[in-house]
Formats: sequence, C-alpha cells, structure tokens
Amino acid sequence: MQEQRSSDRILVGVDGSASSVEALRYAARIADAFGAPLEVLTTWTFPPIAGAYVIDGWSPEEDARSAQDAAIEEAFDGEPPAGLRRAVLAGPAARTLIEESRRAGMLVLGSRGHGGFAGLLLGSVSATCAEHARCPVLVVRSGGDRPEGA
Repeated sequence: MQEQRSSDRILVGVDGSASSVEALRYAARIADAFGAPLEVLTTWTFPPIAGAYVIDGWSPEEDARSAQDAAIEEAFDGEPPAGLRRAVLAGPAARTLIEESRRAGMLVLGSRGHGGFAGLLLGSVSATCAEHARCPVLVVRSGGDRPEGA
C-alpha cells in the first residue's frame, strides 16, 4: 500500500460550534472512505479589545485547545478515530485555513461558526475559504443551519 502524503489529508476546521462538530463527523466519514489521514485544526487570536491588557492567566490558545477537545469528544462520543491529528494554530481562521489548505486533499468546514450574524446561510470564514482555498472545500450544513420552513 502506498504511504499517505500530507497532501492527501482531510483537513477540518473546528471552532466548537455545532456546525463545526457536524463538519468534523462528516470529514471523518470522508477520511475513512478514502483511507486518508484526518486532521482537526482550530485557530486562535487575541481579541482586538485586549490590546496590551491581557487577563492574567488567560490563554486564548488553551481556550482554543479546550474547544477543540470538546468538539472531538462530542463528535465521536469519546472515541475519536485512530490516527486523528490535532493542530491549534495562532492566526485568523480564514487566512490560516487557506494556508493549510495548500497541503490538504480537502478542506471541510461547517457553514456557520460562532461569529457573525444569525440568519446568514454561510459564515464569513467558510465563504472566504470556499473562494480562496488551494484544495476542494466542502461546507457542511447542519440541521440547525436551515432557515425555518426549509
């Protein structure tokens, strides 16, 4: 069997939202079907209002890692797939995901993250990644993303 290259990986962006958990579940099925490695990526930045004043002992990186751990726990009921890779990187979500997409076979995202405005069908990160990523992008809509009556 041929060894997997990093460009074969299925990359999934997770921010802890219900939509990203659904994307993670879907990405795992795709990775399994293709025999590809699955990597979960969560990004973090300092809030713009923090400026030079950061709350003592608070770490946005640790918050991101905790959100990622919780999403993985929820998606797989405590039994993540073997070989699951995890990454928590500093940087704006869209820009970081687009850069990482250069070394991926597919990027999977939820349609709506934690930010933005309710009622939008596609969040700014997923829309930006769909337009600029360097690999195919799959945007997963969960049941909660659908407008009432749809």
